[in-house]
Amino acid sequence: MSTGRLTAEDIVAAGTTPLTAPPYARVRRRFTDREYLNVVYRTDPDALRRVVPEPLEVEDDLVRFEVMRMGDVPGFGPYTECGQAIPVSFDGERGEYLHAMYLDSFAGTAAGRESSAYPKGPGKPALRVEEGALVGTLDVGSLRVAAATMAYKHRPMDLAEAGAQITVPTFMVKIVAGYGPRPQVCDLVRTRITDVVVHEAWSGPARLHLFEHVLAPLADLPVREVVAASHVRTDLTLEPVHPVHDYLEDL
Repeated sequence: MSTGRLTAEDIVAAGTTPLTAPPYARVRRRFTDREYLNVVYRTDPDALRRVVPEPLEVEDDLVRFEVMRMGDVPGFGPYTECGQAIPVSFDGERGEYLHAMYLDSFAGTAAGRESSAYPKGPGKPALRVEEGALVGTLDVGSLRVAAATMAYKHRPMDLAEAGAQITVPTFMVKIVAGYGPRPQVCDLVRTRITDVVVHEAWSGPARLHLFEHVLAPLADLPVREVVAASHVRTDLTLEPVHPVHDYLEDL
């Protein structure tokens, strides 16, 4: 007979708090009409080494700045995010380390951090077309932290190449606080994008400007040279993360 109270089964099923109104649903995320602006640039290699955690290996001086506009996501609806990804290798496998991400969706931020390991924080990213240019920006508070521009649909890009670029393995650090100074979980985790359908892809000239902000320090990886840029529209699914290295075992 029901007691009218939340049981242990109810609490576990909620997945997060508030228990009676969780901010996100525990469902597999299928992203429909996800639009990317990617700007790959060269930076200071010493600065890269200072932010990439071991045992990941930095093999070049490249960073990918990305702005992603989500057309439709179950449980979230449309939102926009941006951030920096760094090419790395782990045990001989090449992929990307997600350094930082900024979103305009609390549900997307909370789910990404709690149920996975995405390094997400608050921001106001945007992606739009202005007078023949694709424009991606990030504002934090009243300050413009990043501004990227790319010639709009300048050159067609091979769809298979575009799909390969966004489906490389992704590495992140997952930290779950414990009840004392030591974390309960401190892992390097791996995931990747699957079930990709690329609808269109373009390349072209681009520029990127980063502003030094203490809570969004993208400019700590300064722009030395823009190498490439792409504009991709796709549908995709995110795989769950799984651990590949336990930092607590290193202590």
